[in-house]
Amino acid sequence: MKVHDRQAKLVEIVRKEEQVTVERLARLLDASRETIRRDLTQLARLGKLQKVHGGAVTPSVMGEPAFQQRLSENASAKLAIAKAAAALFRPGEALFIDTGSTTLFFAEEIARVGGMTVITNSTEIARVIDMADNGHHVFLLGGEYHAGNSQTVGTMVAEQIRSFRAHHAVLTVGALDQRSGAMDYNIEEAQVARAMVAQSKEVTILADHSKFGALASFEVCSLAHIDTLVCDGPVPEDIRAEIQEHGGTCHSAPLT
Repeated sequence: MKVHDRQAKLVEIVRKEEQVTVERLARLLDASRETIRRDLTQLARLGKLQKVHGGAVTPSVMGEPAFQQRLSENASAKLAIAKAAAALFRPGEALFIDTGSTTLFFAEEIARVGGMTVITNSTEIARVIDMADNGHHVFLLGGEYHAGNSQTVGTMVAEQIRSFRAHHAVLTVGALDQRSGAMDYNIEEAQVARAMVAQSKEVTILADHSKFGALASFEVCSLAHIDTLVCDGPVPEDIRAEIQEHGGTCHSAPLT
């Protein structure tokens, strides 16, 4: 198994189980304990997990910031969504990707697919794609930096987005319903997402089941603008019908 693939699988295991020993990781990944320890050291430096005596834990277990906590919330669902969504894109395509825990999982998956152009306001997503060294072109949008979510936001970001055109905007959202469509809790993040939608040929929304029926204050786009919805279970019938009426599709990712 290649180093990148092994480390991606290692992170997936830690996020699912929250706390894992070196011995268990070595067995699951068919690697030596020394190799696992080296992987844990490198991944800890990147902030993907917390290395502890004898193994590793998710950052949320150690009381890390809110964004790191969200990475472990519904982790299995987000991993399934990311894998299903990654299969929808091809080398040579240009993708806007906004900041979010689900889109970070997605970035880790498409990093394995070579030759894409990725435009993002997430420093974590930019780093993940660039580190794959897989023929990608990565553009990090500049603006006001928010360390908590490792992202840039504001008018400068929106203006830079208008300098690009992309095949797809791949977005995570705070809420989704039939009346308002995709919504976000943060006005600046909603502004970035709307700008990405405006400059894209197609829009893909990544949403786990907790987003359905929730309400957030700031609209991103209507259901009519969603070309693809990828989620981890059945889509509410009113949402599915509205998306399909306007030519969109819904994908339910199988949990592993």
